[in-house]
Amino acid sequence: MQPYLQLASLRLATIIPLAPRIYDAKLLAASGPAMASMAYIALLGAALAAVVTLLHWTYRWRHPRSNGRLPPGSLGLPLVGETLQFFAPNPTCDLSPFVKKRIKRYGSIFKTSVVGRPVVVSADPEMNYYVFQQEGKLFESWYPDTFTEIFGRDNVGSLHGFMYKYLKTLVLRLYGQENLKSVLLAETDAACRGSLASWAAQPSIELKEGISMMIFDLTAKKLIGYDPSRPSQKNLRKNFASFIRGLISFPVNIPGTAYHECMEGRKNAMRVLRSMMKERMADPERPCEDFFDHVIQELRREKPLLTETIALDLMFVLLFASFETTALALTIGVKLLTENPKVVDALREEHEAIIRNRKDPDSGVTWAEYKSMTFTSQVIMEIVRLANIVPGIFRKALQDVEIKGYTIPAGWGIMVCPPAVHLNPEIYEDPLAFNPWRWQGKPEITGGTKHFMAFGGGLRFCVGTDFSKVLMATFIHCLVTKYSWRTVKGGNIVRTPGLSFPDGFHIELFLRN
Repeated sequence: MQPYLQLASLRLATIIPLAPRIYDAKLLAASGPAMASMAYIALLGAALAAVVTLLHWTYRWRHPRSNGRLPPGSLGLPLVGETLQFFAPNPTCDLSPFVKKRIKRYGSIFKTSVVGRPVVVSADPEMNYYVFQQEGKLFESWYPDTFTEIFGRDNVGSLHGFMYKYLKTLVLRLYGQENLKSVLLAETDAACRGSLASWAAQPSIELKEGISMMIFDLTAKKLIGYDPSRPSQKNLRKNFASFIRGLISFPVNIPGTAYHECMEGRKNAMRVLRSMMKERMADPERPCEDFFDHVIQELRREKPLLTETIALDLMFVLLFASFETTALALTIGVKLLTENPKVVDALREEHEAIIRNRKDPDSGVTWAEYKSMTFTSQVIMEIVRLANIVPGIFRKALQDVEIKGYTIPAGWGIMVCPPAVHLNPEIYEDPLAFNPWRWQGKPEITGGTKHFMAFGGGLRFCVGTDFSKVLMATFIHCLVTKYSWRTVKGGNIVRTPGLSFPDGFHIELFLRN
């Protein structure tokens, strides 16, 4: 993919003429005054035409045509827009300065331009809910071209209608409640126990890396039968680590940049997946052992709905989404627990009561026990509210849409901004405070609402939500009942706008009596 800055330079090169050739003065004099005058007039005319063209283009960029009143805001510089400001680092849990400054200046709905596309940003709960509910009618799922290049042009986020519903049903075979109860809960509990015991035997553990490895090993085994001892798969997690480091970075595909590292990570991971697909497609007698085998069965149908490209992009997205977002949420969750010992005390009270009611104190978490973790559920809700792993959820207007007194032109992007809702003091009192008790007495949220959209909303509410909650709950259960811990170093966060821990978060675990 040619990056947007390269495209910008190419486009400008077609508009702005090269510097005029400097002619020898004697040659011009020899040709006569008339020819010299004509040459200068021609050069001057060309320069003026270029300036006028550039000014007109800039004006049209800043003042796009619309059949109604556009939201306030600025589209920034031609092509580049306000991309640089959008990706500016933010070292806090607070709303990004990019969004905060524009809300203060323009209100909760404003226009901008990111990576070359005009986008309407919404921090308005009513509008966000409307956008989600009108998917397939007035709006459809959309992401900037750079995101599409990263995840594949046939990734599940870019598919619509029947195909999206079909893939969602397919994925729910793995992450639906039936499989959670019968298989995944026990496997998740065992993974958390084993990992925490291993970390406690070490001087310290970088928590984000440790949790990522734990979840990737668990979910990749369910998805593709992952076995790191096999030569073809040993570097797969490393490829995803490279992919993640540049996932939400400025889109410059030049060696040495984070974006280039991201694209190389994807390329290498896709090479592994293609090899696995080719091997399995060539073996019709292979038993169905993991989710990839189910996908292969779908491809073998007489009239398959899937294509090989869609299947590969689906597996890539599932491998990424099943571990990275939950690992980030759990890491920032442990950081918040470390800073709030009263919450840890309340969690221990709940989980030790669960253990006291067991016949065997060392038995694994049951589904009934998981559903009884009322305060833990509140803690998880508060963690994901503050974590704001997803800085924006994108949609595209299918036609001119009138809403809140503004017109969103057909083809424009809409970025629903969950952090602006989750950190709104009119919705959440003292929004930056870690206060799980704020969820006390409130009904369980099983879908996106106007005031909570950490897992998306509408038709595209995250299919892995229940799995993420189960994993977080079992991890917290094992952590607070068996261990205490202290911070060794790190723990600082940076949002660019995605969440990361630039110097890691290193903790030391101690076995409790």
